[in-house]
Amino acid sequence: MRTGIVETPLHGGKAPPWLFNRMVALSREIVRAIVEEYGSGEVLRRLSNPYWFQAFGCVIGFDWHSSGVTTTTLGALKDGLKKINRELDIYIAGGKGGVSRKTPDQIRQQCELIGADPAPLIYASKMSAKVDSAVLQDGYQIYAHSILYTSNGEWAVVQQGMNESLRYARRYHWLGTKVESYVVEPHAGIIADRTGGVLDLTAVKSEEVRSHSVKIVNQPTKQVLSDLREVVRISRGLDKSTQGDLFDTAIPTIAGDAYQTFRMPSRHWVSFRDIRPDRLRSVLLSTYERRPADFENLVGFEGVGAKTLRALALMSEVIYGASPSFEDPARFSYAVGGKDGTPYPVDKKVYDESIQLLKRAIDKSRIGHSDKIESIKRLSEYFTLS
Repeated sequence: MRTGIVETPLHGGKAPPWLFNRMVALSREIVRAIVEEYGSGEVLRRLSNPYWFQAFGCVIGFDWHSSGVTTTTLGALKDGLKKINRELDIYIAGGKGGVSRKTPDQIRQQCELIGADPAPLIYASKMSAKVDSAVLQDGYQIYAHSILYTSNGEWAVVQQGMNESLRYARRYHWLGTKVESYVVEPHAGIIADRTGGVLDLTAVKSEEVRSHSVKIVNQPTKQVLSDLREVVRISRGLDKSTQGDLFDTAIPTIAGDAYQTFRMPSRHWVSFRDIRPDRLRSVLLSTYERRPADFENLVGFEGVGAKTLRALALMSEVIYGASPSFEDPARFSYAVGGKDGTPYPVDKKVYDESIQLLKRAIDKSRIGHSDKIESIKRLSEYFTLS
């Protein structure tokens, strides 16, 4: 089971009440069955898997091809579990739009009732949202964020960003037990059917940039702003004057007397024109006063967002020659392979186990007979085995 990312087209509208109410009931009973058989941690593990989450949304009746499957499925699940949170030991905080900003308060309120420490969960919620909006800059603005957790501190995050120009949404999945570092490739697997140029400061390749970014903000603010103005001046001049794939101009290092020559690609994922050194002054003053110990600490600072990290990445590249990753970490993938062996043969064992798990969950449910029959019918239509 892998955590990761999936993309869906942006669709408007919402589930009608007659459907949403059934989604609430069916999702509750499926989760109840999984907890009874495997425990609450297994629910988090499965929901953090983008394939399983997508299938779950389809099974409970939502449009498979819509961005709304994310918010509607999580909304139905939150409603369905709210009266049996303690019974299942699964709690959900957050939601879409303004509700997502209430996530810390919801975590505190729920943790107070169950005697759990809210601090690690609030940190996980904050950092996962910030990483997917500022550290991984792929053009998708986060607008929906939910964290699911247990009383012993296990957690999973499912959040979604949108790119209005592409008319696509990208869903991000996290699983706490898989996260070794919030800022170094925290997604175990990423899937999407379209990719593009991004600034990926989570990539292993970006390690030097992360290190130099911390080094830069620990320097006196006056010096950093002076260096940044010079970097932006050089970069804008190159941007205006250069054509082709690569810049061939020799660029002097700003720090120290040594000079270094390297080739800078003429990409625009780090936009030189939207970096305004003077507007970063207050943020740099704050970081210098608090002296971040590492990159994760820096990312967690209030006010350090996408533009600050882009500016630091640009300075790291020009001053130190440390280039970040500009490759989109998403790769096109299929859930269970293809019947003709492309991109790989169907894994029938995994396929059958997934179907049997869902059937057992539905068989154990307490919803009406007609809903049960419709659910099994959808399963039969969705999964066709040879």
